[in-house]
Amino acid sequence: MSTRILARHVVAAVAVTAAAFPLLSTQSATAAPVAPGSAPAATVPAQSSDSAPTVRPGLFLTVSGSQDTWIRGVRLVCEPTPHGRHPKAADACTALDRAGGDLDALPDATGPCTMEYDPVTVSAEGRHRGERVTWKKTFPNACTMHSATGPVFDF
Repeated sequence: MSTRILARHVVAAVAVTAAAFPLLSTQSATAAPVAPGSAPAATVPAQSSDSAPTVRPGLFLTVSGSQDTWIRGVRLVCEPTPHGRHPKAADACTALDRAGGDLDALPDATGPCTMEYDPVTVSAEGRHRGERVTWKKTFPNACTMHSATGPVFDF
């Protein structure tokens, strides 16, 4: 595959990722023409010092399987009232509020889980009640993840 074609694929992959996960990308990159045999260059538009990146309200939550074989995500917004595409938004916001927005402080649910090893990784990125949240954790399986996070990642 030539460098020019590879560069187009890389730029397309970045554009798709930025479109699918706008919260994770606060600046956009555009590709310049690439000369054969050279590496692609990216330019990032400059921001004025008085403008801050726009952050969408709420948290973007993801759950992914071992080695990212599958992934799903949902936006959870708790202000002014729980809403978004999270199927248990009210319960998830209540759990987050009780934990003070600290995902490591979510109350553990009691219940037996098997010793099956099928890792699940969860992440939260965004704002909860005005506070910035960036959190990621891997659990041995979905049962232990649900026990540790309750309704927050139950989607």
